[in-house]
Amino acid sequence: MSDTAGQIRTIDAMGKPCPMPLLMLKRALKSYPGETFLLKSSDPHSQVDVSRYCEIHQLKYELKQISDVEFHYLIES
Repeated sequence: MSDTAGQIRTIDAMGKPCPMPLLMLKRALKSYPGETFLLKSSDPHSQVDVSRYCEIHQLKYELKQISDVEFHYLIES
């Protein structure tokens, strides 16, 4: 994924249960339209929530599982 603005905004949702990672992402997307985000989550359910949300809203995203309890999503809005 490319980042045309040269900056990636980080959303740290580590330790927060669902639906907080998705809610934090929605808030960031609304506040900073057109930017790229790195969402960090420790909730395994975020895989389904974030992936579905991005697909429904036609957002480009990339998921990387860092460990059993850490997931990173790179999302372009």
